[in-house]
Amino acid sequence: MLKRIFLIVLDSVGIGEAPDAAAYGDQGSHTLRACWNTGKLDLPNLTRLGLFNIEGIGCGKPDPNPIGSYAKMREASAGKDTTTGHWEIGGLISKTPMPTYPHGFPPELIEAYSKATGRPILCNQPYSGTQVIHDYGREQMEKGALIVYTSADSVFQVAAHEQVVPVEELYQDCLIARKMLVGEHGVGRVIARPFEGTWPNFTRTSRRHDFSLLPPKDTVLDALQAAGLDTIGVGKIQDIFAGKGITSFVRTVSNQDGMDKTMGYADQPFHGLCFVNLVDFDMVYGHRNNVEGYTQALNAFDLWLGNFLPKLGQEDGLMITADHGCDPSTPSTDHSREYTPWLIYGPGLRRGVDFGTLPTFGDIGATVAGLLGVEASIDGTNRAAALLVKGEAT
Repeated sequence: MLKRIFLIVLDSVGIGEAPDAAAYGDQGSHTLRACWNTGKLDLPNLTRLGLFNIEGIGCGKPDPNPIGSYAKMREASAGKDTTTGHWEIGGLISKTPMPTYPHGFPPELIEAYSKATGRPILCNQPYSGTQVIHDYGREQMEKGALIVYTSADSVFQVAAHEQVVPVEELYQDCLIARKMLVGEHGVGRVIARPFEGTWPNFTRTSRRHDFSLLPPKDTVLDALQAAGLDTIGVGKIQDIFAGKGITSFVRTVSNQDGMDKTMGYADQPFHGLCFVNLVDFDMVYGHRNNVEGYTQALNAFDLWLGNFLPKLGQEDGLMITADHGCDPSTPSTDHSREYTPWLIYGPGLRRGVDFGTLPTFGDIGATVAGLLGVEASIDGTNRAAALLVKGEAT
């Protein structure tokens, strides 16, 4: 059995189009390969763990003796958004897609929201988050309005200049939306998007905040918490799971901040799961079609990983995965329906186990529970037996 597991989600680092990618308009998407094709991707530590040994990965060179085990993960849930992907990693498959609004939200909903917040509403369309503040930011400041927009994902995003709508008020406005957006309009996330500066140089600040739906069923987090184990959220994890099953958390402002905080937890004697989301891959580079930036962010994570691996002892485990894709080389700025990687490493675990292609991200959560010796009634198959050395029970 293990005592500690670090589960790190490289937000949007997909590894090739899923079989149903065409249904999502994502034919040909391959986030990792887009970075590989720059010729600047340098991932020695992820390579050692077995990233390029994953079957059909379509780029890179496999390590002849990987120190980790590995799999290609196919999403079983309907959708390609952050909430759905993380919930499935935790062992909750969502068969019904969350609602999306390609033509904006219903007028009656926007009218009710304006009345509830006491502010006029601008935009109400799918929009790029950086472009929307450029196009509507001046009017928002002049009118004291809220900019409401969405994307291809199930999100209700609210942007406002921090000097016009203080951040805490913006959060309250998002809580109002969260309470309204239930039932048929139960979007996965309401997102506060504060910005600052002067036109035309508005910039989004790090004080973004997500307000997610409460998961409708238990996940591995609930099972671990019920067993008395620690469940630590780093980054967006607290928001994505609406706090359900989480015993403690810290928010982050960047990938580097998330990596620093995760390194800090490696020096703490907790018992359970440290669940980490590194969002810059998606938010800063994927959605902005910045292939070079995405590539360098992966290189920076790999460099950090080289310092993190020696922190792991015989009772520790590390898992690295993703929640969807966001190919920065395609015309689309939205998430992409892709396979994701699953890398598993621990000094006390077997090496080089090739799990092939697995049918759901839920196997991750089920295996986390298995390796920590906890019974969990969640979606997914417990693969711990293949990872534990002979003589250990799951």
